[in-house]
Amino acid sequence: MTHQAPIKRLLIANRGEIAVRIIKTARRLGIHTIALYSDADACAMHVREADEAWHLGPSPARESYLDAGKVLRIAQESRADAIHPGYGFLSENGDFAIACEQHGVRFIGPSGAAILAMGDKSGAKALMLAAGVPVLPGYHGTDQHHAVLNEQASQAGFPLLIKATCGGGGKGMRRVDRLEDFDEALAAVKREALAAFNDDSVLLERYLTRARHVEVQIFADSLGNAIYLGDRDCSLQRRHQKVIEEAPAPDIPAPLRRAMGEAAVAAARAVGYVGAGTIEFLLCEGAFFFMEMNTRLQVEHPVTECVTGQDLVAWQLAVAQGKPLPLTQEEVVQSGHAVEARLYAEDVGAGFLPASGPIDWLHWPAGLRIDTGVTAGDDVSPYYDPMIAKLIAHGQSRAEAFSRLADGLAALEIGPLVHNGPLLLRLCQEPEVLAMGHHTQWPIPTEPLTTPALAWPLATLWLASRGTGPSPWQQAPGFRLGHTRRWTAAVRIAEESRTLSLLEHEGRIGWQGEFIPYELDADHIRLLQEGRWQRYPVQNGGTGAFILRVDDRLVRFGADDQPHHSPHDHDHSGGAMASLQGALAPMHGIVVALLVEVGQRVRKGQPLLVLEAMKMEHSLKAERDGIVERLCCKVGEQVSQGCVLVHFADPTSGTGEHKEANAS
Repeated sequence: MTHQAPIKRLLIANRGEIAVRIIKTARRLGIHTIALYSDADACAMHVREADEAWHLGPSPARESYLDAGKVLRIAQESRADAIHPGYGFLSENGDFAIACEQHGVRFIGPSGAAILAMGDKSGAKALMLAAGVPVLPGYHGTDQHHAVLNEQASQAGFPLLIKATCGGGGKGMRRVDRLEDFDEALAAVKREALAAFNDDSVLLERYLTRARHVEVQIFADSLGNAIYLGDRDCSLQRRHQKVIEEAPAPDIPAPLRRAMGEAAVAAARAVGYVGAGTIEFLLCEGAFFFMEMNTRLQVEHPVTECVTGQDLVAWQLAVAQGKPLPLTQEEVVQSGHAVEARLYAEDVGAGFLPASGPIDWLHWPAGLRIDTGVTAGDDVSPYYDPMIAKLIAHGQSRAEAFSRLADGLAALEIGPLVHNGPLLLRLCQEPEVLAMGHHTQWPIPTEPLTTPALAWPLATLWLASRGTGPSPWQQAPGFRLGHTRRWTAAVRIAEESRTLSLLEHEGRIGWQGEFIPYELDADHIRLLQEGRWQRYPVQNGGTGAFILRVDDRLVRFGADDQPHHSPHDHDHSGGAMASLQGALAPMHGIVVALLVEVGQRVRKGQPLLVLEAMKMEHSLKAERDGIVERLCCKVGEQVSQGCVLVHFADPTSGTGEHKEANAS
């Protein structure tokens, strides 16, 4: 159905950064914006930015952002012309899109029929097979009996991927390497799928161990026009969720790139698609295989906007008003390269456990596009996805884009909330990533990097020469005794602090038993090493911090008196005492399954219970052998981080000595 009436009042059925992103374009186009908010989001940025905001319900998504009836009621009461669903929540709910149409409210997206056709991943694969698009071996049938799935898994072979038929965003997905592990993984996927999508049906597909995730951005209007706006590589992932995305996808021959684009457009035409959509492929050894279609705007759409110079949200709004696509396929031109990093509130060292809490300080780096829904003083809620922001860099080349993103990540200041910023910075400098040697199963390095040894004397010299800090040594331009000067500074790099003193004698700095000629300038330090001068750039990192480039790495440093310390710098004594009582909740979450009972003997590594946090499941496992003495929670209960969930008794002594458990 073609709508010609202009959109004057737009309700945004979402939250966080995507809601703010939509508001910005709508405001530029003169469209009145209406926000929705749950109890947890009453003071959120998207609420503050919108022209008006309506209370939706309690904090849990099931009672607020996923309640289609409430959203439609507010749309009618607020006199909204259209609803933009963003991504996640109701964005790929075909029934909701149909209900919008029935209630006379435009849904910014494809028809409900198209969403249902492509959202059913089993049905979508059948459509692709009929259209001649290659798909991976597996099972996409409707018979969901356990025996059938077990038999189909054996036939498809291992490794195997179990995927929720209505899933997306990495949720409802498990890799299985052995038939013996199939039942447990299947049960977990079904629970997660039922909780996130209200549908526990699954599909099975053979798992490619060295493949790239390449997706094509398509757009279609109600007048029969359909084009593709290039592609993106999203191969850097953890737990099947994208971490860094870039456009265009590197190292793809032009004929293959064109074939993927044309296949994506053909897929959209097969279901009468209208609006923005993304066709996801697995690319392996020059062949591509259809994975799924996302019938919405993607999280990573900014990289496509950067290289095409187009506003995809504006395109969505234009198409929803019955207008033709702004460009033909021949008019699509790409410029340069763009890369996006997803900044998450999560503890990388603890297996990417999602985090929540206040943001007391926040300074975004200059020179990047920042899509965010938070600012200093806001909280990251335990009820929703833990993404804080997307940082996007655009350059003339891939190397330039990654370099700019690395510079920005090094300058980022946020806390005390734990986040994955240091990991993102590391990935932007990782040789394999820069050489495009990674793939979807490339093991993301999470172990801490050792600070380059030379960073310490360079940081000391820089801070001491500028009088940074309260120390009398740091307030003067070096303490001089005759022809010798002493540079002293208390330096903090990452989570380590050192106080160093360097002797200078006649223009040479003492380090590791030798005196090295040096030059100190406004934005760099030079050292004469092994017969050649080496330049070490230093830039301002904001609020008393600096960024040093040494050994092809960016190292952030500052005086140790800086108030902004690492989120890990806190007292763990309370947690250690509590852990003696048994299994602790590693995060805020909901208990979705209890896997043990009182009196049961458990072994080290045995799953005890399953927590759902931020739409993902996390298994709590026994740290060592023991006997369950008491269960301190029940299924469906909301629990807080650090609370005791399971009490243990010693399995041999009977003394009641308690044991620990950790999440995996």
